Amino acid sequence: MTDNLTRDAFLGGRVQLYQPRVGYRAGVDPVLLAASVAATPGQSVLDLGCGVGAAILCLSARVPGLSLTGVEVQEDYAMLARRNAGDRVEVITADISDLPLDLRQRQFDHVLTNPPYFNRAASRAAFDAGREAAHGESAPLAEWVRVAAKRLKPKGYAHIIHRAERLPEILGAWPGGMGSIEVLPLSARAGRMAERVIVRARKNGRGAFKLHAPLVLHLGACHTRDAEDYCPQVKAVLRDGAALEF
Repeated sequence: MTDNLTRDAFLGGRVQLYQPRVGYRAGVDPVLLAASVAATPGQSVLDLGCGVGAAILCLSARVPGLSLTGVEVQEDYAMLARRNAGDRVEVITADISDLPLDLRQRQFDHVLTNPPYFNRAASRAAFDAGREAAHGESAPLAEWVRVAAKRLKPKGYAHIIHRAERLPEILGAWPGGMGSIEVLPLSARAGRMAERVIVRARKNGRGAFKLHAPLVLHLGACHTRDAEDYCPQVKAVLRDGAALEF
């Protein structure tokens, strides 16, 4: 390990990731996103904006036998994803708005994405280039939604995690033919407004829209001690690699 990298354990050590010591570092969100994907062995999965591989490798640890592809625009993060994944994931360095032709000719059973959270027309850019590329939009959020839908097979599922305040943009950006939309709000503590949402939609889905009760991440009204206080369901996802069913 070089001085500018750390090796971090996810899912109780089942996934080990090299990450930059300074810059964008994977946290809880990609792990929750991966847990929301109801994939089965033999299916194909595309991760748009895969970073160092956190989401797709957590999914791979839970569901064996998947065909996995990740797209990452930053070459240094793509290289780390390849290092972390070995031969388990095909990692392509590309912008989601300009995917290679061979990838544009493929479709997947599942597409997952954790797009940048901040529209820089209304927020300040980060000083670190890696952190800025992960958090600040270059392509609009609607483009991420459109590309995710386009890369799906008929009856395939798209899965997105994002800030709750941007849910209207996500819902409004789904192209025609996307249905069976479900939204799982994520709330830090009981009684608080949701800060994140996981959105799932199905290509050619016909199911009614579902807004689920919030998933509360932490026990208690506030953080009172220097120890983790995840709710049992969330702890099972983060530490044991359990699925997040909704």
